[in-house]
Amino acid sequence: MKKVSIIKALTLFLGVFLLTASLFQCKKEGDLVKNLNRSYVSAPDSTVYAPFYDRVTLPITDNTPNINDVIQGRGVKTIIHEYCGTSNCHGGPISPKFDIYSDIMKYVVAGNPSASKLWEYITTNDFDKAMPPVNSNHELNSKDKGIIFNWITNGAKEYPDLTDFRPTAIRLIVDGCGSANCHNQATVTGSWARKGLLGTLSSTDTVPFRNPLSGTEYNQLVNVAKRTEVWGVYENPVIAPYSYKDSVKLFYADTVANASFRPFKSFRSPWTDANRRGPLNTYDDILMDIMYPKSGRDLNGSSTIYVNGVRCYVRGNNLNSTSSLIQQIDSTLLMANPFTNTYATSTGGRMAYDDGGLKPGEIALIKAWYFADPNVPEVWKYGTNNVGIFKYRSGKVIKK
Repeated sequence: MKKVSIIKALTLFLGVFLLTASLFQCKKEGDLVKNLNRSYVSAPDSTVYAPFYDRVTLPITDNTPNINDVIQGRGVKTIIHEYCGTSNCHGGPISPKFDIYSDIMKYVVAGNPSASKLWEYITTNDFDKAMPPVNSNHELNSKDKGIIFNWITNGAKEYPDLTDFRPTAIRLIVDGCGSANCHNQATVTGSWARKGLLGTLSSTDTVPFRNPLSGTEYNQLVNVAKRTEVWGVYENPVIAPYSYKDSVKLFYADTVANASFRPFKSFRSPWTDANRRGPLNTYDDILMDIMYPKSGRDLNGSSTIYVNGVRCYVRGNNLNSTSSLIQQIDSTLLMANPFTNTYATSTGGRMAYDDGGLKPGEIALIKAWYFADPNVPEVWKYGTNNVGIFKYRSGKVIKK
């Protein structure tokens, strides 16, 4: 009997102590916890995809959404539910409610995390405001805070749009393709240098590189000064009077008036396919590759011309192409030549496997950006007069 009484007394004491501690926390209005930092310590990253829902199905899906038609990602609703909106807390009897979009938006100022109560709750050291409560030992991690920060910054939308898609899509392409010693400036100009298209260079100006995924060997131009000469911007003609990218753009803008801006390109004969590759290091690089595909920037069997002493080849019709960025990453689509309207008999998708190892949800996100971005010409989305240039295996054609 004595032992039972002691156990009861200890249990009662511990219960009172914990209750007192809990009440003490609630009564300490405005008190800050010493040595506690709940702030978002990571640098804001606009490339973090930050949706409200975990699953977003693209509007351009097949009749039955394909594996590359659904964006999967950790969403704000799931994060808030896990930490705050459970059935026994802010998703149940405790106010405020945090279980649906309209409830959450009562505590969010779209575009302004610092003015949003929700952001204040998950970053403050104030005992009264901290959410989840400090004593719960269930603090949001930096990654989840980053998603909420980006979601609010990008407008706190219920459904994502171009603002959410583009930064992440470009990062995926640049990280997966542009940084893989494949679609970068060094590799693009490496073969040109070895073939003498860039003037006299020493043997140390280029180095070989073998892609470990595809096994293809490339030459890379490591001479930075020569790369700058080729890839500089036309706006600064002193540095690069005939930069490759601008010469391409000017050539296709007006072939006659800009005849001197023939791009530094070569084709299979007498040079190799490696020469056709284009860099994918920036948003501008990617747009250029979409509008002027590498196959359209080449000329098979043309006579040689010279620009500033550089040997060059070119072809005028950039629409006469059987390849595109989307066709290269999405194996569920067949592509038609925008000039002939003739569909390919097999799908692509090689870039998703060889260059970056893209996941289905990442491919879907890139597609969402591609078809939403006004800077991608309509003809490269839907063909001439909206006849369509991409179709699923089921036969459904993507149209505007």
